Amino acid sequence: MQRLNYMLATAAVPTACAPHTAQAAGIEVLSEDFGNLADSPGWVRINRSVPLGAPWCQGAPDIFPAQAGAPDAYAAASCLSAAHGVGRVDNWLITPTLTLSGPTTLSFFISRERVDGFDDLLEVRYGSGCGSGTAAASFDTLLASISGAVDFPAQWQPWHLDLTVDGTGRFAFRYLGDAARMSHIGLDTVRVVTRLPEPTSRLLLADGLGVLGLLRRHERH
Repeated sequence: MQRLNYMLATAAVPTACAPHTAQAAGIEVLSEDFGNLADSPGWVRINRSVPLGAPWCQGAPDIFPAQAGAPDAYAAASCLSAAHGVGRVDNWLITPTLTLSGPTTLSFFISRERVDGFDDLLEVRYGSGCGSGTAAASFDTLLASISGAVDFPAQWQPWHLDLTVDGTGRFAFRYLGDAARMSHIGLDTVRVVTRLPEPTSRLLLADGLGVLGLLRRHERH
């Protein structure tokens, strides 16, 4: 049974200034630096642009280098998601299926080409219980809609998206819009950390059940 309790997005917060308790006490279930996007296990690239162009691809260091690692170690998408840079872009990059339990943090870095006059848009979505499915309708929880010069300042920007969820699911990065108004964006250093209930909470729960059972035994005598 899947349960998505609540969602909270916090954008562009420097990691040094905003430590996350989920990262401190949690389990890292995904760590991806895109050293080789084509060989990243479990990741799925689906381009639904019209007319069809290039899917998410390896980073282009001649446009800008990666946030970390080798210069091309990031995932990139551009106006060429639609053929010849003309048409409607709808380009998806989907994580592997993850098992999440309790407070969860998705963190990543994004950047874009340093040019003016373009309006890139990246949606970050979550699909609960979709398993290996990749249908667009499965990703019905919008976690963030990132656009404009503030969200894309032409330099690597950290993002943290927090939610509480139980069960399996996948995250999706959806690049979309009018190709004529889009440039080149990058995604790097994707992490997902989830947290199980604290051991002390489990111990208190067990103790409480034990006391309750003892009281019931006394009541029967």
